[in-house]
Amino acid sequence: MTAAALPAVSRRPPRHGADQLETVRGLVIGVRWGALAVAVASAGPRQWNLDFVVSFVALAAVATVGTVRPARYRGQPGDVLAIGGEVLVAVIVVGFTGWWLSPFLFCLAATMVSIGAGAGLRVAALVAAAVAVVVSLAYDLASPAPQLRDAVIGASEVILVAIIAGYSRRIFGQAEERTTLALTRVRRLSEANGLLLELYRVAQTLPVSLELGDTLASTTGRLRELFHPDAFAIFLPDDSTKTWSVATAERIKLATPLRVDELPPPLLTAASSFGAHVATDLSPTDSLAPGSRSGIYTALRARGQLVGLIAVERRSEDALTLREAHLLDALGEQAALAIDNARWFSRLRTIGAEEERTRIARDLHDRVGQSLAYLAFELDRLATHSEGLAVQAEIEALRTDVRQVVTDVRETLYDLRTDVTEDRSLASALAGFLDRVSGRSGLVVSFHREVEGRLPLTVERELWRIALEAMANVERHARAQSVDVKLVVTGGRATLEVSDDGVGFNPGLRRSDSFGIVGMRERADSLGASLELSTRPQGGTTVRCRYQPTSQQGAA
Repeated sequence: MTAAALPAVSRRPPRHGADQLETVRGLVIGVRWGALAVAVASAGPRQWNLDFVVSFVALAAVATVGTVRPARYRGQPGDVLAIGGEVLVAVIVVGFTGWWLSPFLFCLAATMVSIGAGAGLRVAALVAAAVAVVVSLAYDLASPAPQLRDAVIGASEVILVAIIAGYSRRIFGQAEERTTLALTRVRRLSEANGLLLELYRVAQTLPVSLELGDTLASTTGRLRELFHPDAFAIFLPDDSTKTWSVATAERIKLATPLRVDELPPPLLTAASSFGAHVATDLSPTDSLAPGSRSGIYTALRARGQLVGLIAVERRSEDALTLREAHLLDALGEQAALAIDNARWFSRLRTIGAEEERTRIARDLHDRVGQSLAYLAFELDRLATHSEGLAVQAEIEALRTDVRQVVTDVRETLYDLRTDVTEDRSLASALAGFLDRVSGRSGLVVSFHREVEGRLPLTVERELWRIALEAMANVERHARAQSVDVKLVVTGGRATLEVSDDGVGFNPGLRRSDSFGIVGMRERADSLGASLELSTRPQGGTTVRCRYQPTSQQGAA
């Protein structure tokens, strides 16, 4: 907030409930005793009588009580009666000792200081005017020859003191309000400075890598450091399935993926609003983690798109403040950009891999394929001209081998150009691929599938590549008669199993083709999935990959 934006100091009444005499208490006590001293010093010899002594004792008692137990003015009835009682005592004393000619007139004026300092200018002026009227009337009735000049001087003195005290209260109030505004501004600047410092630390720890895993790890580290949460989670959307999944979480277990309408209420609120949503009294049905009482939820937006959601929860109601909400918003802006960059990089990398496969397929078709076709044509011609010669059988065998190579190249080209997309599911692509394997290899291929909905596109693509590698091993090395492929997708989980009745192998021996197994394990690890390989010599081989979202793995 700039200086120009600060509100002007108003003339509103002081805050109700605060002691308005606290800042001027010393002044009130000093004026009270000073007025009593002036009364004693100004009294003539003829005024020292019993009435004067009684009046002095009464006012001294009031001053003593006011010193030991200072009067307060908080707008409460008791405070008003206390100050009014002091005024009444002063009026009675003035009446006993000569009204406007009383030496204790200054003590009556001193009571106006308390009223003006406590109740303000308007009330003090009204009370002073009322006292002046009452004393003037009594003076007129009690004195055999009242003097107008004495009444005017005395009334003016009382009213003037009340006005000065009330106006001083206004000036003190304005100064106090300005001081409060200045302190508030300093506090806000201090909070803003602390927030900027935290943002600087966030910026310093942003991941340099464009890998989504590195970005999530960095963000979760900052969440732990800044908020010390009892539970947190980062949710990411999957555009192909229109669902949300838990990308990373701590002590939050949700069965994902979730449709938008299945998100917990605090996340739904955050997704539809700008700025963090603070919940200070979570119900068991609204909280993401058992026992959470308060939480902050914010949407991650980058380039105008919703790219994620963050939930931070604690078990105490008053643990999360508005400052932490602003801090989570700031962290969310940084994290959203980093997550969006990582996702775009992943898409570009996928597109690059697809384009590279397409380029390889095109080169194989344009170069190797055409060369093989030309070689097959020449072998056909040589076979025709070699009838009756000794090399005819060898040429026929070579021609058969070349035709098989051409067939294999065509199948390879088809496989390179086939992939899982948003329009082609894993089950559909796998069914077409297994039909081609059965047709070209003579294997008896069975495909069993139980599929309920789709998985995230990145997951389906990795499972697809694992299936291709497993089937390639069966075709090249297993010498199997049949292969059984199973795909089960339900509740966001998936199990892919490829079993053959081939010769198997000894897992303890390193084979020259074992890099295919390493590649399958790496793909499974990238998903957080498990890959099991069971085999034995002459006993067949089974490759089984199990995938489930991160939160479900934690629950398991």
